[in-house]
Amino acid sequence: EHPNHMVVSYVNTSAAVKALTDVVVTSSNALKIVKQLPEDQPILFGPDQNLGGYINKMTGRKMDLWNGGCHVHARFSEEGLLALKAQYPNAKVLAHPECKATILQHADVIGSTQALLNYAIANSLSPIANSQFIVVTECGILHEMQKACPEAHFIPVPAEDNSKLSCNECEYMRMCTLHNLHDCLLNESNEVLVAEEIAKDAILPIQRMLEMS
Repeated sequence: EHPNHMVVSYVNTSAAVKALTDVVVTSSNALKIVKQLPEDQPILFGPDQNLGGYINKMTGRKMDLWNGGCHVHARFSEEGLLALKAQYPNAKVLAHPECKATILQHADVIGSTQALLNYAIANSLSPIANSQFIVVTECGILHEMQKACPEAHFIPVPAEDNSKLSCNECEYMRMCTLHNLHDCLLNESNEVLVAEEIAKDAILPIQRMLEMS
């Protein structure tokens, strides 16, 4: 359906999808890589429509966006965010670009998880630092933020369907437990096998990403 389009896929996709992709991206380098592509080159971007929509806004492009996204970032509550902004009027809002546009419009800083962590560290160390941060990404990062900035106050934004709870967690990330990791190392369990012909094609867009970033 899109024979003239270049395919740009998020790195969290299967090897089979990568094998059909021209270049893969992360949330950290997606904007940088898309900016390097010819302006007249049609692009099919997937699977995160929120990240793609953010890139379209920042670049003025009109990439065709796959109708899908991160279930965690898609369910943040705008109402919950506005309530926290009212409660903490001096706090900076740190948001991941995979959040919906309705969330990003209220953000002071938009960036990858690492970029948000770096911002918090830099601004917590500043003499005129604002020590309050409202964080709109998977709440597992709050531990790293608090560890790096012990004097700062980090406030998680709740999910739309779970507004009484303060933390929007990824249940799939929580499957990566120390017990399961130990089992993998000890027994080499849950091995993932990729067909050689798929692996051969899948490595190419990863190599191109590394060259462009």
